[in-house]
Amino acid sequence: MDAYDTDPGVAAAVASFNLPEHLGFGQINAPVMFDAEWRNGEWQRGRLLPYGPIEVWPGSRALQYAELVFEGLKAYRVGRSRPNLFRAEANCRRMIRSATRLSMPAVPEALFFQGIGAVVRACSDIMPTQSGRSLYLRPFIFGSESGYMLRNSRTFRFMVIANPVEPYASGAMEVAIERADVRAAAGGLGEAKASANYAASLRASTAAVVSGRTIALWLDGAEHRYLQELSGMNIFTVLDGELHTPELDGAILPGITRDSLLTLARSLGYKAHERRIPLDEVLEGIDSGRCSELFACGTAAVVSPVALLAEGDGREYRLQKTDAVAKHLRESLLAIQERRAPDPLGWTQELTFA
Repeated sequence: MDAYDTDPGVAAAVASFNLPEHLGFGQINAPVMFDAEWRNGEWQRGRLLPYGPIEVWPGSRALQYAELVFEGLKAYRVGRSRPNLFRAEANCRRMIRSATRLSMPAVPEALFFQGIGAVVRACSDIMPTQSGRSLYLRPFIFGSESGYMLRNSRTFRFMVIANPVEPYASGAMEVAIERADVRAAAGGLGEAKASANYAASLRASTAAVVSGRTIALWLDGAEHRYLQELSGMNIFTVLDGELHTPELDGAILPGITRDSLLTLARSLGYKAHERRIPLDEVLEGIDSGRCSELFACGTAAVVSPVALLAEGDGREYRLQKTDAVAKHLRESLLAIQERRAPDPLGWTQELTFA
């Protein structure tokens, strides 16, 4: 999979693109996209195209049965002539696991990197170069066959789209505790980056925003007692000066930023624990001062501090600190991602143009 086709309109699409001053997150579309089709039991030759609408059958299983998995990763070009990726091989492995969970054909590593590499190289000269800004990449696979039989499609598409972005969230978040709905349970789709996984969180997430909060906090599906994650982000708490994050239990997405922070925090001298964390322990810890800080993490946000937890009846639990440990970890990780600091673990990968 060393070669792919490039549409003649790509050069003009890139040349006519102007990077706006305000980017937001996901609001500005990069001018190109990558597309490859699975049919007859194998992936076909990929194509780099101008970004635009695609044709999808109304009865496709992606639309009817949420047969879709995706990834999110970033390319950076801060102070360097060539862009770099951060732990992209981990995203590739997770996409393979997600596809396997939904019985979809896995995208081979060669095709995965061909797709994201084609998009990043095409966008290299129009990528944001300021610290904190990046090119967000969204690879995804979806079932394209039309029909209502409850089975997998026999045709699929792998695509990569991109967006020049600013940080996903700024400032400390106010988090609404969700005690009624269940996002995921062990054996379900919680550990897969599948569209249906996120659809399950939309009602509580929207309600949180409507009520003036930022996002929802999810509890375990069996007992509604233990922290799981926020909608779209993993969560950490600082208890007695040590980091704690929910252990991966089959219902929590194994975040790449989460994993990176655990490794980085330990290298910086923090004690970090993965375990079941009762919500009551956190709330009591906030009241007593044992729990000094909460923060969320993910590819989009990197690290986002939490200002308070809110119950549905209006009770609030406000943290003593909102950006102490979180700021230290965010700045340390971002410096590696942007290649402003040494990378002893080999997490970054510079793209070549040969």
